[in-house]
Amino acid sequence: MQKELDALVREVLPLDRGTMTAAEEYQARLAKPPGSLGRLEEISIQLAGITGRVHNALNKKQLLVFAADNGVVAEGVSSAPQSVTKQQTINLMRGKTGAAVLAKHFGCGLTVCDVGVNADIYESTVLNRKIAYGTQNICTGPAMTREQTLQAILTGAEIARTVDADVIGAGEMGIGNTTTSSAVLCALSGEPVEAVTGRGGGLTGAAFLKKKQVIEQALTINAPDAHDPIDVLHRVGGFDLCAMTGVFLGAAHERLPVVVDGFISVVAALCAARLRENAGGYFIGSHVSYERGYEIAAQLLGLKPCLQLGM
Repeated sequence: MQKELDALVREVLPLDRGTMTAAEEYQARLAKPPGSLGRLEEISIQLAGITGRVHNALNKKQLLVFAADNGVVAEGVSSAPQSVTKQQTINLMRGKTGAAVLAKHFGCGLTVCDVGVNADIYESTVLNRKIAYGTQNICTGPAMTREQTLQAILTGAEIARTVDADVIGAGEMGIGNTTTSSAVLCALSGEPVEAVTGRGGGLTGAAFLKKKQVIEQALTINAPDAHDPIDVLHRVGGFDLCAMTGVFLGAAHERLPVVVDGFISVVAALCAARLRENAGGYFIGSHVSYERGYEIAAQLLGLKPCLQLGM
């Protein structure tokens, strides 16, 4: 699997600078003040570099959501029970979540994939790519094996590469995954736990303190190699994070724009960019997440989100 991932990563090409120049020249001829459309102009030029076409229509949209459980919830780092992961995974495909409602409203397709929920899901509309019934507790050792890490990344990449869409988004469902995402970001950025860790789904003061202590302990016990994103994910990540990392790589490989959502999504995007710097050119930031570490990860990526909604 390592050879397969290495081949995929090598084939991720930089943006098409010639087409981007052509897009800039086209905009300069339009009857409007130069630069008056701000970020919209920047995104249109980026899209030209992604697709190799000056004119682009993103008619087919698809949101890819990866569901998985995290063994670290045993440490009391979440305000919700682990069973919520299974229920919300099912609810997504039944149209009973915010993401599902918004996707339907805007004509966006929705794919939900189980890569590691700690339960059997008997819902035919949920893709079953389960690698294991949740990860291990990162406070006592690695979250998963390195082979499982590679399997999860390649699973996300395969789905991104085969989906029928002009633009895709990467999302997740997994109780405890702000803890794993904070641990991964700490390892990759070198920032202290305090700087990158937020309250997630609304922890009490005592539980928030415990969450930061848990992340410190996990990093100490596992000692992830900051120069090897696979090692970081293997030791302190989650199956959902790995699969989303694969989505960002797979989208870049297929020259598809891919939207970076909130905190967990931006950490997965950072992992992908660390595996292949070229991949970062295919990422489009959606909104600024309220989670503390989002800004750090976005700055490391050079990502400029479009919306500030206090989400």
